[in-house]
Amino acid sequence: MLLEVKNLDVSYGTRKTVEGVDLELERGEILSIVGESGSGKTTVIRAIMGCLPGAGRVSGGDIVYEGRSLLGNTPAQWREMRGTAMSMIFQDSGAMLNPIRTIGSQFCDYIRAHTPEKSAADAKAQAEEMLARMFLPNVENVMRSFPFELSGGMRQRVGIAMAMTFSPRLLLADEPTSALDVTTQAQIIRQIVDVRNEYNAAVIIVTHNLGVASYMSNKIIVMKGGRVVESGPREQVLFRPRDEYTKTLLAAVPVIGGEPYYERAE
Repeated sequence: MLLEVKNLDVSYGTRKTVEGVDLELERGEILSIVGESGSGKTTVIRAIMGCLPGAGRVSGGDIVYEGRSLLGNTPAQWREMRGTAMSMIFQDSGAMLNPIRTIGSQFCDYIRAHTPEKSAADAKAQAEEMLARMFLPNVENVMRSFPFELSGGMRQRVGIAMAMTFSPRLLLADEPTSALDVTTQAQIIRQIVDVRNEYNAAVIIVTHNLGVASYMSNKIIVMKGGRVVESGPREQVLFRPRDEYTKTLLAAVPVIGGEPYYERAE
């Protein structure tokens, strides 16, 4: 088992915002966490990544990665793991980039932070190779560009390229398509699936889009109010939901000339 989250509680001060979350993930699997805003989806993956903001802390349960609990990680151990063993694609990768530095300078610094023995030329070549793998046109121009000179879809591709530079075994994606147009959303989702296929990485994607979850997931977790209300294989959650909240979410998916997910034949 690559990742096990066991009865996870997350608190901010004395307020518990996530309670009793369980999940398991093997390499090559894609898990979607869906639910309304404020349901605790992003909190779960931030806890896994060890980057809860402010006073956030894991107040109960355990997070086990390749058989080892992550809760005892030192800051140095977290720095070593992030970007290598596990990596994250943020909701708006452009917002995570320094607006007054070029893509190339930031990408090269990122590579050399993890592999300081690399020369600047080798880091540049690796950055260009990763950008090309994400099908970014005119890689040299992208390297010279500032974040605001790229479209939203191109910035997301930069974020994916940086996240996959060291072939992490676990990729966490926080609403990676929510700020994009429908065509670009489809391209980004296909690229995340391609990344899974190429690197045999496990993926957890946080999304409010059940269409995205339906397309790419092996497993789906539905959250509401900080708790998991339903979980299981994709087919079970989409076509045989047990919880009324899940049925409500599925009924809200726009349908043209058809029935809600859970009323359709598989």
